Amino acid sequence: MRAPERERAERRRTHVLPVQVDAGTPERARPRDPVLAALPRGEGKTAVVIEANALRHSPIGELLLDCLMRDGGKRLQELRNLSGVDPLQDLDRLVITDEGMMLSGNFGNAKFKELLGERVSMDYGEGARVYEPGDMTVTRPDGTTARGRSEAAVATWNNELLVIGKSPDEVKAVVDRVEGRGPDEPPAISEGSTYGEMYGVLSVDQLARLLPKEQAELADRIRRVAQNVELHVDASGDVAMVAEVRGANGDEVTDLGKTLGAALSMARIKAQAEGEKDLAQLLDFARVQPDGTSFKLEMAVPLDVIKQRLAFCKEERSAAEAAER
Repeated sequence: MRAPERERAERRRTHVLPVQVDAGTPERARPRDPVLAALPRGEGKTAVVIEANALRHSPIGELLLDCLMRDGGKRLQELRNLSGVDPLQDLDRLVITDEGMMLSGNFGNAKFKELLGERVSMDYGEGARVYEPGDMTVTRPDGTTARGRSEAAVATWNNELLVIGKSPDEVKAVVDRVEGRGPDEPPAISEGSTYGEMYGVLSVDQLARLLPKEQAELADRIRRVAQNVELHVDASGDVAMVAEVRGANGDEVTDLGKTLGAALSMARIKAQAEGEKDLAQLLDFARVQPDGTSFKLEMAVPLDVIKQRLAFCKEERSAAEAAER
């Protein structure tokens, strides 16, 4: 971890959880990061954290902002008015897991009660409110309303976390982990692994599903040989991605890495032959590095290449903003 990332991790230890100890011994308080505490427990889970605020202020973040503002910022302002949340200021992290999604940040001005008020809800634990799936009314920018139904359950916690899951029990389980009532196992992502603008772990099955159907045999080998996958993306300059795949048998892992490298080469050749220049260029940046009982899939995309591909966003944003003047 770089020094700023260590400092960031330390600042996020904001939730003090009492530790039960033997009788006669004073309780110790251990501050921890609520987002890490909320993550699933155990091996074979998927949990990926996107550092939205850090990404927003990175070089590629400026390019992505142009794409978001291609309409001159109208939809972004509509979202601000509707939710009470400014994604560019209030959102800190976005987390994707097998169970659903979490957003962390400053949600003190969020209009959750207005948006979710029609649903059956209840207070839960120390600082959460849980909303069951149900109907909701949304006010459009022109003042009219629209009714809809969401099958997702939602929990809010201390104006810091918004949890979206498939059922009330699932979002309650997330709150339980935050407040210390969950399993006594380490979270899927340790604090020492919270570096980069995106990081986390992928289940082996999730990695296998990313392969096209014609690579079904390779997907099966990944499921048999690999045990876990750790992912990191650094967007502080050029965009660099590293996915480290680990397994128990070094020889099998090495062979798997070679097979995956060959598959990438074949895919690049195929893309070139079929005139898919963008895909061929992207695959040209990828390589596989074996390392004993693991191998690393690395991809480094120069920022200049991304700027060229996203140049149309800046042009459309400038045109939309000029039309508003």
